[in-house]
Amino acid sequence: MPVAPLTSQTKSLELRKRAEALAAPYPTLLAEAERVAAVVTQGVHGRRRPGQGETFWQYRNYQSSDSAHRIDWRRSARGDQVYIRENEWEAANTVYFWRDGRPGMDWTSGKKVNGVKLPTKQDRASVVTMALAILLMRAGERCAVMGETNFPRTGRVGLERIAHRLAGSDGPIGNLDADIPSHARLIIASDFLEGADVWRARLAKLSARPAKGILIHIIDPAERDFPYKGRMQLRLPGGLAKSLPPLLVGRAEQAREDYQKRFQAHCDNMAQIARRLDWPLIVHETDKPATKALTAAYAAMAGDAL
Repeated sequence: MPVAPLTSQTKSLELRKRAEALAAPYPTLLAEAERVAAVVTQGVHGRRRPGQGETFWQYRNYQSSDSAHRIDWRRSARGDQVYIRENEWEAANTVYFWRDGRPGMDWTSGKKVNGVKLPTKQDRASVVTMALAILLMRAGERCAVMGETNFPRTGRVGLERIAHRLAGSDGPIGNLDADIPSHARLIIASDFLEGADVWRARLAKLSARPAKGILIHIIDPAERDFPYKGRMQLRLPGGLAKSLPPLLVGRAEQAREDYQKRFQAHCDNMAQIARRLDWPLIVHETDKPATKALTAAYAAMAGDAL
């Protein structure tokens, strides 16, 4: 049996290591997403609602604004009330996800809550978006990851593929330019730390397709509080550190108040952008339970916000 050249063996081994490294977080994140979804499922109502369809939903009392042809005469004949028969709304939405996976998201301050180190912003965003996909697909919605899945999917097999992408994707910003159908629903999870003007332009472009969505703003508490003291260096994340030298801060505590004002101003700008576009904005800090962000996002999907 011929032996593969050493260079080929080395390349194959390297590719395998990379694949294993990419897949490593998936089982843990999916298990956490399943747990979070299960908790939220107990406390929220599903997305079923009255509307056009063939499946019976409920009876309700007749109102003067109702057309006579909507009266269920058989049910009304049982008593003194006149009833309307409503069918279930059956038009499934197509929901597209984008989870920011750029270097700045792969960061945690290292703070511990109940002895457990906080997750990176990327891992928390993955868990929340995966859990939301679980709830939506269980409710019959079709889901996809922008720029990474060829078409929207549903069912368990579809969920596996969607979740795998949300767990391990690099989440490049270019995926926001992927082709999506008009009137698609979008879930965008990021720390939104680029300038508000940058995100205003991006979101306006998405809204003009037209599309509508929910923004999930992921924040590490240290980013809001800036709890540092003494001399420190601030560097850009990942490969971006090579483009600019680190910023040296002599006494970090003296910069705290100004930093907090600037950070809050940025958050306020993002909230204003979301309001103008009529996109719900969910602010989530990683020291809070993931169920809070998921409940808020699912409630927005279940209501009239989308």
